[in-house]
Amino acid sequence: MTQNNQRLLEVKNLKKYFPIQKGFFRKTVGNVRAVDDVSFFVNEGETLGLVGESGCGKTTTSRCILRAMPPSSGEMLFRTKEGNVVDLAKLNRSELHPLRVQMQMIFQDPYGSLNPRMTLFDIVGEPLLVNGMTNRKEREQRVAELLKLVGLRPEYLQRFPHAFSGGQRQRIGIARALSVNPRLVVADEPVSALDVSVQAQILNLMLDLQKRMNLTYLFVAHNLSVVRHFCDRVAVMYVGKIVELSDTLELYAAPQHPYTAALMSAVPVADPRIKTGNVELKGEVPSPANPPSGCYFHPRCEYAVDKCKQDAPVFREIKPNHFVACHRAGELKLPGIG
Repeated sequence: MTQNNQRLLEVKNLKKYFPIQKGFFRKTVGNVRAVDDVSFFVNEGETLGLVGESGCGKTTTSRCILRAMPPSSGEMLFRTKEGNVVDLAKLNRSELHPLRVQMQMIFQDPYGSLNPRMTLFDIVGEPLLVNGMTNRKEREQRVAELLKLVGLRPEYLQRFPHAFSGGQRQRIGIARALSVNPRLVVADEPVSALDVSVQAQILNLMLDLQKRMNLTYLFVAHNLSVVRHFCDRVAVMYVGKIVELSDTLELYAAPQHPYTAALMSAVPVADPRIKTGNVELKGEVPSPANPPSGCYFHPRCEYAVDKCKQDAPVFREIKPNHFVACHRAGELKLPGIG
């Protein structure tokens, strides 16, 4: 895992609301706050993990960054190859087109993300064709190089996706994402659909490619064991908000938010003498269409006080590079993973 101090992406106060409409005239009566005032940055060459329970807004955040969907408000400052800083949130379709090659995505489902009617040459070569490589022989040579890069044989060029296993299909997806030499790669749970042994192979491949190509990853996941191995820093999301952000080692050793500690307690430890699962999360995740007052986590938090129920906590830095949104951060002694 490499790291540079120069910021490649900085997200400020990002929001994505989906309107709730009712009646014959489709009147808007509320909003689903899928992403609610999220801020973070990603340094060039590092891997930032985005974790949380299902439905907390991780994938929506990543899709807004790639402009697969427009954000409701906020800034997404991206530093281009030329060194210019542009706000992705304000660009129209034609202005975004030349930046697409610098931001690519690896999808979660290696089966649904590949067109079954296209060969490997068509799948991996399509981004090259779209971006101006019209010579077929040049594309064949480039696709063959990419297949070698991800551990597949160039002879597979004319095969269809059904001839490959799940792990091989994900390698094809990685080759497609890297075909245009991107700088930022958003990986949306890229190993969650794979067997455990294959997961390790894909993760090690991604780490190797990061070193070779100086890639920057935004790694969306819910498997905290994978995140611990793969990421330099981790941002924890809950109901559309980031509740904690820190270096991976510090976050796992000394979490400052009760929700983070609860997630950590579910991570299995390879030592039979260590008990896990001591922190139990009670209740259900609140609806982003009708979140509770104050801290969104207070109905499930055993440490909640009256202030938590009334006032929303400020996302603040309590240690160098350790940010948390909790009124009681610093005074609680929460269990982590050493």
